[in-house]
This record gives sequence, structure tokens and C-alpha cells, in this order.
Amino acid sequence: MSAYSNTTSVLNGTTRTNCVSPDSLAAEKIGKTFAYCLILVVSLAGNSFIGILVYKTKTMRKSINFMIVNMAMSDLLFPIFALPVILAELHAGSWLIRGVLGQALCKLVYFLQDISTAVSVQSLVLITVDRFGAVVFPLRSPLISSKMCLVFIPATWIVASAVFTPYLFALKLVEKRGGDLTCGLRWKETFGESSSIAHFALAVSAVFLYIPFALMLILYSIIIITLKKKKLPGEQSLKAEKQHTKRHRNALKMAIAIVLGFAICWIPLSVFNLLYLFVWDTSTSLPCSIMQYYFIASFIAHANCAVNPCICFTFSGNYRRGLKSLFKCSGGLRSYTELYSLRSKDRLVCKTANNCAVSDQRRNYFVMISAV
Repeated sequence: MSAYSNTTSVLNGTTRTNCVSPDSLAAEKIGKTFAYCLILVVSLAGNSFIGILVYKTKTMRKSINFMIVNMAMSDLLFPIFALPVILAELHAGSWLIRGVLGQALCKLVYFLQDISTAVSVQSLVLITVDRFGAVVFPLRSPLISSKMCLVFIPATWIVASAVFTPYLFALKLVEKRGGDLTCGLRWKETFGESSSIAHFALAVSAVFLYIPFALMLILYSIIIITLKKKKLPGEQSLKAEKQHTKRHRNALKMAIAIVLGFAICWIPLSVFNLLYLFVWDTSTSLPCSIMQYYFIASFIAHANCAVNPCICFTFSGNYRRGLKSLFKCSGGLRSYTELYSLRSKDRLVCKTANNCAVSDQRRNYFVMISAV
């Protein structure tokens, strides 16, 4: 897969062609800084809100939302650990921190970036399996229950950490000409001349990219065919059947959109990685056109951590309503929470006799917001 660290760290250790004139260099840095800062803000805010909403809203504590939160938490690794390093190297042109701390950060930053991608892919597979069971086998118990998420979610992190442990040994600070430092991948120096980073990258790509996407394509195809042919058992009204199908399709649309978003973001960089490792002659500087493609492909891949929360809020009414209520709780709803306390699921109990004159419309509105 070589999501971030393989190709990025290898490129850091090569001589790059100067593809930008001095006059446009400053403008390019400003543009890249703005773009990465936008990813930083959207990713931090969006993924944090997803975690907060599912944590605070009991009705959203379902297996599919738990796996979306798992993906959101993995997406937070990139803006927290990777983006500051990218911005620092963009302006400084080298790795800024030396010594033991610099070595530790060199290993940790790229290691966590690939873990983030691997956890996201595994979460997507679990979401697909959950939707497959809900649509194809609706009368059976869920294939992935909320209790099973307590096992599967930690497993995604354990598997990803185990697979990318070699990076902790092979990533090292390398001093370039002029005394500047760069964080590079020294694979053969660490594991011997017989080892190959290309074969490792291909194996990881197959396990965490190609095979999962082939599996998800097959399962979603079966789900779509099932939804088109499916009839509810028993004497169900047409309205009930439409509502049942609509609920499945809404959840399915969001899941498919997340998978497609991930594929669109990562396929360009995956193509570059394969060409870089197996086709191009990397002993010399790469042409400007290839380096420009590399920046665009890597930027799109990095943007995936900001795209996922946007998809969730776009396709899920529950997430949108939860986000609105989260903001309203600090302002407009505060007056209602001071007047009433919710003592049961069916009614509101007034705190004082004077407050009982509030209209039924406001009571119903408060109950609706509280139940989200």
C-alpha cells in the first residue's frame, strides 16, 4: 500500500529536480500552506464532532457508527502528527528536530500515518459486512453486533501496528549535503541486501488495498441486487415497505460514498507508488511532470481524512441533526434546559409552577431534540 511512509520517505532521500522558478516559489508555498491548513481544520473539527456525537447520543450507539468513529479516530492521526511535519518541511526544507527526539518522531510520524490508512480500510470492510448482513439477512442477528465491535475495533489497530512494525526499524534520520536532515527509509541497511521494500509494499498493498476493495465491490454489488429484488415478508403495507427500504438505502448510500471517497483519494497515489517501485528508474532525478503528479496524488490522499466526516454529515440526517443540536445546546436550548427536566421518556416535568405555561409546541420540540 505504501500509503505515506514508503514512497514519501524514499523520495525524501533522493535528489529532486527544481521544478519551480524562484519567482513562483513563494506563491506555491502560500498555496500549499493554505490547502494543508484547510485539511487540518476540517479534519480535526469533522472527525472530533463525529466522535462526540456518537458518544453523547445513545440512539446512535450502533455497530456501524462505532466503526465510523473508529475510522474518524484513525483519521485524526494525520492532522495531529503528519500535517505539522509537512508544513515544517515545506517552509524549512529539512527535518527540524535532531537527536533522540528527532529520531523518535521520524519513526513515529510515518508509522502512525500508515496505521491510520490501514485502520480506515479495515473499518470500511467491517462497515460493508455490517450493511451486507442488515440487507441480505435482515431476519437474523447482526453479523457484527455492538459487543463484537469491542473485539473488532481494537483488532484493527493491533493488526495495522503489527504489519507496519518494520518501519520503526527502517525509518532513520539521514543527513543530506549541506547538513540538512531528512527522514528516510533505509530498508536494505536495516534488513539486509536480500530484502526488498518493493515486495513488502506490494504485499501490503494487496492486503490493505486491492483485496479489501475487491471484497467490498462484490458485497456491495450483492447488496444493491438484493435491494432491487427484495420483498418484505408478510402482509406489509406499501408505505411500510417503502420506509423500510428507504432506511436501508440511506445507510447504504453513506457507506458506499465513504468507500468511493477512499478509493478516489488513494488510487492516484497507489498508481504512483507502483510505477515508482517497479517501472521508473529512480537512480536519477524524476521529471517535473512526475513530481507534480506526485504532489497532487499525495495531497488528494491526505485530504481523505477531511473528506470522510464531510460525507457523513452530507448523507446522514442523524449526524446533521446531532451536529445542529450540539451547537444549539450552548445557546438556544439552554433556556429550555433551565425550565424543564426530563423525568421520563414520555413527558416533561416543570421545575416551577410558573414555567408550566410554556406551549405544547415548545415541549414537543424539546423532546424531539433531546432524543437525537
